[in-house]
Amino acid sequence: MSSSTNAGGPDRSRGTAAETIWPGRFAGKVALVTGAGSGIGRATASRLAAEGGEVACLDVLEDAVGETAEHINAAAKAADGPAGRAVAIRCDVTDPTSVTDAFQRAVDELGPPTVVCNVAGVGGFVKTEESTVEHWDRTIGVNLTGTFLVCRTALPTLLEHGGCITNVCSTAGLIGQPYSAAYCASKGGVALLTKALAVEYMGRGVRVNAVAPGGVDTPIIMDFMPPADADPKLIDRIMTPMGFTSPARMAAALVFLASDEAAYASGTILTIDGGVTA
Repeated sequence: MSSSTNAGGPDRSRGTAAETIWPGRFAGKVALVTGAGSGIGRATASRLAAEGGEVACLDVLEDAVGETAEHINAAAKAADGPAGRAVAIRCDVTDPTSVTDAFQRAVDELGPPTVVCNVAGVGGFVKTEESTVEHWDRTIGVNLTGTFLVCRTALPTLLEHGGCITNVCSTAGLIGQPYSAAYCASKGGVALLTKALAVEYMGRGVRVNAVAPGGVDTPIIMDFMPPADADPKLIDRIMTPMGFTSPARMAAALVFLASDEAAYASGTILTIDGGVTA
């Protein structure tokens, strides 16, 4: 584990090249993270807590999100600096009632969230001519409608207390990607939803941004196996010599956009993709 100092920033930091923790950056703040049961969501919740935030961890998978909260709380007890605690809350982001109930529980247990990170997502490769309406509805429902429902639910609290929303888009929301019509449509919607909300609320104390990851080593990647007869040229189009990266690197981007260091950023789509869209 390496350490360094940063003139003009926090007194100390700790971490690796992939993850540098700034203790106390989110002290006194409450954050809410969807999709916190694994992957980027788990890494983001852990990072926010390590930097002092109290974190409501939401996921439809109750056991998985419970493990995230347990890990965060154990790390907080062992930390030698300010670290926040976490609560695990089951939430189906496609269900308006579930979202409302989960948000209220977060308020009741931790206080009003002023940092909201929409990470919950699904996807996978499928030939469009073979795609089902059920696949389309689920992809749009989780990725786009789910992000909208959480934003809509959080906005009254954010308008009252100030704060920010950070969504997870994708390179698939910025450029065409083969065998991913539903995924591209959903993530393209997240990108424009992010910009629309940023414009609507930029004068009312709420910032809205998004991170657009490329290939990240998370459980969802197993759903992105190309069809058996996929055109290799099409697959090569969305790959990078830099390979896949870790959830921690994406969490770093989300947490930056949620921090006061990004106070002038709103409507930003921060692309972290190993050069895929270069």
